[in-house]
Amino acid sequence: MPVARPEPQEPRVIAHVDMDCFYVQVEQRRNPELRGQPTAVVQYNDWKGGGLIAVSYEARKFGVKRSMRGDEAKMVCPSINLVQVPVARDKADLNVYRSAGSEVVTILSTKGKCERASIDEVYLDLTDAAKEMLLESPPELLELIFEEATKSNILGLPSVIFVLHDLIVVSLQFDMNVTNRASYVQDVSNREDSVRAWLCRADADYQDKLLSCGAIIVAQLRVKVLEETQFTCSAGIAHNKMLAKLVSGMHKPAQQTVVPSSAIQDFLVSLPIKKMKQLGGKLGSSLQDDLGVNTVGDLLSFTEDKLQEYYGVNTGTWLWKIARGISGEEVEDRLLPKSHGCGKTFPGPKALKNNASVKTWLDRLCEELSERIQSDLNQNKRIAQTLTLYARACKKNKSDSIKKFPSKSCPLRYGTVKIQEDAMKLFESGLHDFLGSQNTKWSITSLSVSASKIFDIPIGTSSILRYIKGPNSTVSPANLDCSSLPEDPSLGNKLYIAPNHEEHCEPSLSEKEDYGNNSNLAKQCQIKEEKKVSKKLTEVKIILGPESSSEPNKAEEHKAAQYVDRNKFNTAGSNSASSSTWMFNVEDIDPAVVEELPPEIQREIHGWIRPPKQSSSKTRGSTISSYFQPAKRD
Repeated sequence: MPVARPEPQEPRVIAHVDMDCFYVQVEQRRNPELRGQPTAVVQYNDWKGGGLIAVSYEARKFGVKRSMRGDEAKMVCPSINLVQVPVARDKADLNVYRSAGSEVVTILSTKGKCERASIDEVYLDLTDAAKEMLLESPPELLELIFEEATKSNILGLPSVIFVLHDLIVVSLQFDMNVTNRASYVQDVSNREDSVRAWLCRADADYQDKLLSCGAIIVAQLRVKVLEETQFTCSAGIAHNKMLAKLVSGMHKPAQQTVVPSSAIQDFLVSLPIKKMKQLGGKLGSSLQDDLGVNTVGDLLSFTEDKLQEYYGVNTGTWLWKIARGISGEEVEDRLLPKSHGCGKTFPGPKALKNNASVKTWLDRLCEELSERIQSDLNQNKRIAQTLTLYARACKKNKSDSIKKFPSKSCPLRYGTVKIQEDAMKLFESGLHDFLGSQNTKWSITSLSVSASKIFDIPIGTSSILRYIKGPNSTVSPANLDCSSLPEDPSLGNKLYIAPNHEEHCEPSLSEKEDYGNNSNLAKQCQIKEEKKVSKKLTEVKIILGPESSSEPNKAEEHKAAQYVDRNKFNTAGSNSASSSTWMFNVEDIDPAVVEELPPEIQREIHGWIRPPKQSSSKTRGSTISSYFQPAKRD
C-alpha cells in the first residue's frame, strides 16, 4: 500500500522525460528508410504476426494500436512496416534499446539529479539548475527566449493575454482576480507569443518563476537529445514527480507540458482515478466499488480521517494528499536500473507442461541474467543480492484456478550454472505450493527471473582471497566467485586458524649446491622454520577440515596452507603471541556478524563454511586399509 512522504520545505522543479515511440525510433535510426513511414515493432512471436510493442505516429493515423497483433495491423494499414525485435536464445533481446536509452540518460543527467525509471523514461530534479538560472539570467530579463521553450503547453493558459499599463499579465482560465481587463486588451492568436509572455512575467511568484526556468532547461535538453541521438522526447514539468508524470504524455510527440500550482486543482478534478499512479489496480478498484470514487475530484469530498478509517493512517493520508496534487516522493539519484529481469511468455499451445521444458527455458533466461549482472558488476562495480522467480500457471482442475503461482526468492549466487540451479529449485518450490496436495496437470504461460537488491561495492573493497594468498597476490575485485577455493571431500565443518611463520628457510651455499641431490633439505628447512615460530610475528593459516592428529593429514595441511600477515587483520597494530592452534565449530559463528560484512565477503565466507560436496575420487574398497577404522586416541 502507498505511504505518504514528507513534503519538501521549498518548491522543487521536477521533470518527467518520456521518449516518443522509443523502440520505433531506435529502429528508424538503424534503418533511416523507415523514417516517416508507418512502422511498428513486434516481439519475437510468430503467432498472428507477433505482438506490437511500439507503433509510430504515422501508423496510428490508420488506427493501428499496441493491443493489436501484426496480422491485424496489416489489415488496418497494409503499408505498415513490421520490424521484429532482435532475437537471442529464442527470445526477444532488448539490449539495443537499453543501450540507446543509456545515451539519452547520459545527456539528461548533466543538468540535475537523474532517476532512470525504465528503458525510455527518466525523472529529473532540476531545482538547483532552475535556481541558478533564476539568479544569473532570469527569463524576464532575457532578450531572446529559447525557441523550443515557447512551444511549451502551459496548463490553464488561454490564447489571450491582457496588457495593463505596459505590464504584461497572463490570465489563466480559472483566474478571476485580474481587474481592469478592458484596458488595452490585445488578442494574441499566436500561442507561442502567449507562452513567451507567461515565461517572462516579472510579477510571477517564486514557484512559477522556477517552473519557467525549468521549462527552458528541459527544452534545451530535449533539443540536445535530438541533435546527439536523433531521438525525440516529450516531457512534463511540475513541482513533484506525480504531476510531471501525469502530464508528460498529454501533448505527444516532441512537446512538453508545464503544470503551474494554480492549475493543479482544475487539472485533477476530472482526471479518472485509475490514471493516478498506484491506483490502477486493487486500490483504485476499491475506491470505485467501496466509495464510489471515479475521478480525483470525487476523492476531494472525503476528509482525511474518513480515508484513514477505510485504508489506514498512511494510505489514507496519501490519498488525501494526492487528491490535492501533493506528493513528497523524491527523485532518486540513479542512472542505473534497480534490478535486472528476463522473462518469456508462452501463450496458448506453447505453454510449458513439464519440468524438462521449464528447465530448458529457465536455463536460457538465467544465462542472459547472469551475463547482465556480471556486466553490471564489471562496469559499474555493483552486486545483486536476491534472485526471484515469477511465473503464471494454470491447472487442469479449473475449480482451483484462482490460486496464483507464488513468487519465490533466495540469495543470489554469481555464476550461470549456480543461478540456473537455484532458479529451478525456486520453481519446484513454487509449483509445490501452487499444486498443494493435488496431483493434477499444470501449464506455465509466463516465466521470468530477476536479480534485485543491487548495491554499490564499497570503495576499497576487494576479495578476501587477496589476504589469503598474501600481500603480493593480485585478485580482481570483480572475482567474487568462491568456487576457486580449494575443495577437499575429506574436509568437514571445522574452521581452523593456526599460527604459522612466514619466514622461509633459506639454504646455505653448500646446501644450494647439493639441493638437487639431497631430498632431505626441504625437511630441514621445515624444522628450522618451526623453531623460529615463537620468536617472530605469527601469521594466520586458514584450513577447512576436521580435527585430525594423523601425520599424513598434517603434511597435506602444510602443503595446502596459504599465509597472510596477521597485521592485515589487526588494524590496531597489536600482535598476538599465541602459538597454539585455534579451533572452533562452524555452528558457533554468529550469522548476524557475517551479515554485517560486505556481500562479496559474505559469499566467500559461506563458501568456506559450507563447501560444495564433491564425490571422492577414491571408492571404498580400493585399498585394504579402507576397511579399517582409524584407532581412537584416548
